Amino acid sequence: MHVGENIRLALQGLADHKFRSFLTMLGIIFGVASVITMLSIGEGAKREAIAKYQDLGVNNIIIREKELSDDELEEVRAKFSQGLSLQDAAVIKEIVPGVQSIAAQAEMNTEVRRADLSAKSTVIGITPEFFNMMNYRIGNGRAIDQEHYDRRLKVCVLGAGVAATLFRHENAVGQMLKMDDQWLEVIGVLESKTLFTETVGELAARDLNTDIYVPLSTFLNRFTREQLLCSEIQQITVQLDGAGRLVEAAGLISSILRRHHYNNEDYNIVIPYELLKQEEKERRIYNFLLGAIAAISLIVGGIGIMNIMLATVMERTREIGIRRAIGARKADIMSQFVTEAVAISITGGLIGVLLGVMLSLTVSLFTDISTCIRLYSIVIAFAFSVLVGVSFGYLPAKNAADLKPVDSIRYE
Repeated sequence: MHVGENIRLALQGLADHKFRSFLTMLGIIFGVASVITMLSIGEGAKREAIAKYQDLGVNNIIIREKELSDDELEEVRAKFSQGLSLQDAAVIKEIVPGVQSIAAQAEMNTEVRRADLSAKSTVIGITPEFFNMMNYRIGNGRAIDQEHYDRRLKVCVLGAGVAATLFRHENAVGQMLKMDDQWLEVIGVLESKTLFTETVGELAARDLNTDIYVPLSTFLNRFTREQLLCSEIQQITVQLDGAGRLVEAAGLISSILRRHHYNNEDYNIVIPYELLKQEEKERRIYNFLLGAIAAISLIVGGIGIMNIMLATVMERTREIGIRRAIGARKADIMSQFVTEAVAISITGGLIGVLLGVMLSLTVSLFTDISTCIRLYSIVIAFAFSVLVGVSFGYLPAKNAADLKPVDSIRYE
């Protein structure tokens, strides 16, 4: 029997028993849809995680002031460590090979006011290199430059969130804001950061859209922090000219800081690139587990196909006997029933692909969960559905082929 004839008979069988065929396909449909949806959710989570570390700069090393209690801080200061300082940054830039840029930053939580509006924000004093190193983009206005830093100008750049809160639909650039007892001119607004950072190593979690950036020289000269024992700066970001020497450079930086801080470990060193590689590995495992769990429903769908095909063989025993009597071989009978099983799984797989894509888009549209549909997830889900059809259609097909023609013809 030709392949074309097998396909015609399989499609005719589906058409003759539409409702039963649809019920048989349901397991495959939901199985394929589940695999695609789960993998798209996993891929979306992976991309968000990778973006989080890329935002920190994959060629960067971040030295962050360690969170210490008041008692611990007093003990560290008594041992002569003054915490992170601009001098630390200068020594690192001078000694560590391959340093492309270095940026220091100081931070303070405060309330920002404009007319009768106010917002809680983190004011961050930065050096001019900061925005380029951290891949921050200006949406309106301009960034803090060397002139602002050298002249200690009272200017600031707003995160998109705080700009929207204080200025609503107005243009913030050129307006004045009050922070503590200081008035600053807004010279720029950052593009909205869709990423809300989670804790990365020792980096504090916060909404980047609510931050306000000022020249570090202005910050240190104009703002008074409540914590008298705090470091001069809270973070140093070191950008190397390549990712190949990050671990080696981090070791050298640790030695420099240990000597400068008199063996007081009041800082943490974070390498985003190393964290990124670990995150990618964990996400691959996570995606595999999601796909494996969803694939269980495909197995259940395959069992449904096998049950229906076994019932179909029983119903068509007489037909099988007649075909064998007029010359059909065992291989012809097997291929006929395997083709029917595959036709069910392919049809269910195609419907499942459409449903899976729709579910993924729906999840992304109506929830905060980010999804990303990749071609490989569709191919894997569809290929697995076909494999299930072949695997679970084999046993009923073999049973049909093993029926004796004489017994089959006499079967009622």
